[in-house]
Amino acid sequence: MRIKYTISIVFFVALVIIEKENNIISRVSDKLALKQTPQTPLQPSGFPHILLKHNGSFTSLSKKDSAFTLMKRRLENYSEHQEVMTRGRKHILLLATTRTGSSFVGEFFNQQGDNMFYLFEPLWHVEKMLTLETGGTNATAAAKAYRDVLQQLFLCDFSMLESFLDPLPVEHITTALFRRESSSSLCEESVCSPVIKGVFERYRCRTRRCGPLNLTMASQSCLHKEHRAIKSVRVRQLETLRPLAEDPRLDIKFIQLVRDPRAVLASRMVAFAAKYKNWKQWAMDGDVPIDDDEVRKLKGNCDNIRMSAEVGLRQPPWLRRRYMLVRYEDIARFPMRKATEMYKFTGIPFTPQVKSWILKNTQASKETSGVYSTQKNSSEQVEKWRFNIPFKIAQVVQKVCGPTLKLFGYKFVSSEEMLTDKSISLIEDKVFNFL
Repeated sequence: MRIKYTISIVFFVALVIIEKENNIISRVSDKLALKQTPQTPLQPSGFPHILLKHNGSFTSLSKKDSAFTLMKRRLENYSEHQEVMTRGRKHILLLATTRTGSSFVGEFFNQQGDNMFYLFEPLWHVEKMLTLETGGTNATAAAKAYRDVLQQLFLCDFSMLESFLDPLPVEHITTALFRRESSSSLCEESVCSPVIKGVFERYRCRTRRCGPLNLTMASQSCLHKEHRAIKSVRVRQLETLRPLAEDPRLDIKFIQLVRDPRAVLASRMVAFAAKYKNWKQWAMDGDVPIDDDEVRKLKGNCDNIRMSAEVGLRQPPWLRRRYMLVRYEDIARFPMRKATEMYKFTGIPFTPQVKSWILKNTQASKETSGVYSTQKNSSEQVEKWRFNIPFKIAQVVQKVCGPTLKLFGYKFVSSEEMLTDKSISLIEDKVFNFL
């Protein structure tokens, strides 16, 4: 039995090398390790001397030791090579909420160049589908769906995302991917299929004329990239993403982007006027019903952001060296410094291409600084909200989001005069430890 058992291991290795060399990964080594028993140990110098009985006579396996040893070494070398490649690949998840500057910060990675595969808000489709099917988003179901889709996307597998696209892709080809043009990776030549006359794609590429997105080609492009990054404003709790941090196939880094909740509300009242009509009305009337659903929703959002940050800053074992907290205000005031810190945290080279983009896009004119623009005069953006929100509204935010303001180092205002006094900074100097 021992002889047959050892032979089966040898031929298993040989078969994997010959037939599936391109797919040899550390799992094969793991399987071999699991097959070792006290009775059949694998020796460091190769397989032990064994006598095989064949057609009534005995043959020494030692004559074939060199071939088996070479085969074994080839497997080990290939596995080590794969481990080095995997170890070098980084997976970055930029977590934020709407109107925190996440599109702007996402460009720090989108502009990285040929070695980065960047996706802009792929979970938009998941949220939309879940909302349509249930009439609202069930937090537990959404969290699981978000986690699973993100995990597959980081592995360059678009099949799960496809099931949330509407209309469903035909042979993995779609015209419906949200904001395709915001991802340079999806508009590269290798992913650019021929234009089809009469086929309309709302979020078509701007850098070149491309046909509908072929997700098989996108997957292949993703697999060839050294690093992968995804931006999302839809994940509510960092804790729900723990399986990603514990997945041995991923080397994930979480960057949580936060902003003063008062500034976020002021920005949303402009960008999403229809959804925030109650707030606009309260701003004019000067009276905010503290028990209104909209106020409770604001408090819930603040609590989610704060709780996620508390988990990250606590650095549990599964998040150690994997979490970084960044304030939008710090990026706006010191874009190059913060970008340098972010790249150092991720372990990815900070390329001249990214530096050039940051310099160009943090000194934008008023004409190019639209509501959804990634071009900003950064320092101006930090203080702008203070003149667009009534003191009464600021007070409400401070009341329901007080713990969040304190955690992130945002000062409370006690009067209308203090709110609009530019000589008084509302941003405390604060260092968040993330290494």
